[in-house]
Amino acid sequence: MTTPLRKDAARNWDRIVSVARALVDQGTPLQLNDVARRAGLGVGTVYRHFATPEALLETVAAPCLEALTAHGEQALADPDPWRALEGFLFRTVEAQVTDASLAPVAAAATDTLPRTTELKTTLRSVGTTLLDRARDAGAVRPDLAPADLVPLMCGIAYAVNVHGGPPADRIGTAHRYLAALLGGLRAAPHHA
Repeated sequence: MTTPLRKDAARNWDRIVSVARALVDQGTPLQLNDVARRAGLGVGTVYRHFATPEALLETVAAPCLEALTAHGEQALADPDPWRALEGFLFRTVEAQVTDASLAPVAAAATDTLPRTTELKTTLRSVGTTLLDRARDAGAVRPDLAPADLVPLMCGIAYAVNVHGGPPADRIGTAHRYLAALLGGLRAAPHHA
């Protein structure tokens, strides 16, 4: 069990994460010395909370990963396997195009924080289970493998980032691209 931070330490932690969130959203790489300067804190304070830029980036991404995990776990309770998978993928692509911290953390080969590893493992497991359920129900093409989902979703996010227009249009564009992809993933109806 972790000890709660003192009020001043908690305030500093919040300030560091807030500055990091703003930098990530601007597309600026995280450098702990820069974060300290922008937060108006000493470099030692930032390093006490976050030993590496990767740990800080994973902390910034944690709320998004937690929300996706919670949504995925709720989707598992949906009795309609296609609707559950579709809803999970829509929520995932929305996160990909609205949270700049998600892609680098999700793509990292190794994680700095155990919580990140736990969340990523759960997300992969949920995605696999949702796909397996949809495939077993005959709703998804039988040749679609769980390993195919991540590159397909990344492809949509990349296309939206390159061609999606202004930020206000990105979710709509992502939904349109994903709907087209999902049309291709559905199993062909059986004709007698």
